Amino acid sequence: MIFRLLGMVVFCRDSIVDEENMLTTYSMRLSPPFSGQVQIAETERARALTLDGKVWGIQFIHRFVDNSGPGEPVNRRKNVRVGTIPHSDMARISEQRDFKGRVVDERILELTRPLASVALPFSAGDAFEYWLLDAEDGSPLAFLFSCTDAAETEYYDLRPEWTALPASLMPVDKTDDEMERGDPPVNCRFERLVAERAGINPKARWFHRSSASTDDFPPLLVKEDWREQQQQDLCQRYLQRQAPRLLMLHSLEYRDRLRLEQAARPNVLELARFYPLYPDVADRALMNAMRVEARLRQR
Repeated sequence: MIFRLLGMVVFCRDSIVDEENMLTTYSMRLSPPFSGQVQIAETERARALTLDGKVWGIQFIHRFVDNSGPGEPVNRRKNVRVGTIPHSDMARISEQRDFKGRVVDERILELTRPLASVALPFSAGDAFEYWLLDAEDGSPLAFLFSCTDAAETEYYDLRPEWTALPASLMPVDKTDDEMERGDPPVNCRFERLVAERAGINPKARWFHRSSASTDDFPPLLVKEDWREQQQQDLCQRYLQRQAPRLLMLHSLEYRDRLRLEQAARPNVLELARFYPLYPDVADRALMNAMRVEARLRQR
C-alpha cells in the first residue's frame, strides 16, 4: 500500500513561498494497515516524501491527458520516483547544486531549498476517512483509508477489511502461557477480533472530518471497548506496542497522548526515530528521558 500511496494523485493544504516557486506541504496517514504519518512537499514539477524526517524520497511529476476512457479526455499526473536525499544534505545541495558529483536537476532544487530549513511535522491534510463499521450499531469501528479530497476516493480498493500491522514489522511480546501454547501473534488475533465485530457482511463508509470532529471516532483508530477481558487485553497490547507510531497522529487529546507516551517506554528506539513527526508532547520530562535512553542505546 505504501507504494500505491506514493504514486497517487494528491491535493495539498499548506504552502511555503520560495522565490518564484510555491511549495505545498501536508501529511497523510499511511494505511492499510496504519503504520505512521508520511510528510509530503511538492511544487508543480516534483515532490518529496519522508517517513521519519531523515531521508526524503524524490519524485518527478509528469502530467498527461488520458484518452483511454469512454468520455471526455481527463487530465492526469504520474509521480515517478527518481531517488532519495538525506535531510542533512539538503542545504549543501541547494548551495552547491550537486550531489555525489552530479549536477542536481532544477526540479529537485525547488524542493531542497525550502526543505533545508522546514519545520516538521506538516499539518494533516487527509480529512476524508474510510472507516469499517461496527455491525451492532453502525458506528466507526476501525480506520481503513484516508485521502485529501473527495475526488480521490475513486482510487481506493474499498474492501471493508481492517488489517493489523504484521508481527514481522511490529512484534508484540507474548506471555509465557501464549508461548507454551504456540498461540498466533497478538496482531493476528486482534485482527480477527475486529473482523468478527464487523460481522459476516462487513460495511464501511467515507466520512469528511475536520480536525475538531473527534466524537464517535476512536482516537487510536480502532475501538477499545471490548466485552471480554481477553479481548480487551489483546486490544491494549496491540495499541501499546503501536504507541511510537500512533503518537504521530494529529489532534490527540492530552490524556490519549500521555498514555501513548507512557506505553512507548519499552520501545524508545522507535520513539526516537519518529519523534520529529510528533505534533505535540504531553510529558516533556518523560519524552526527554526516553530520547536520552535511545541515544545511549544507539552508541
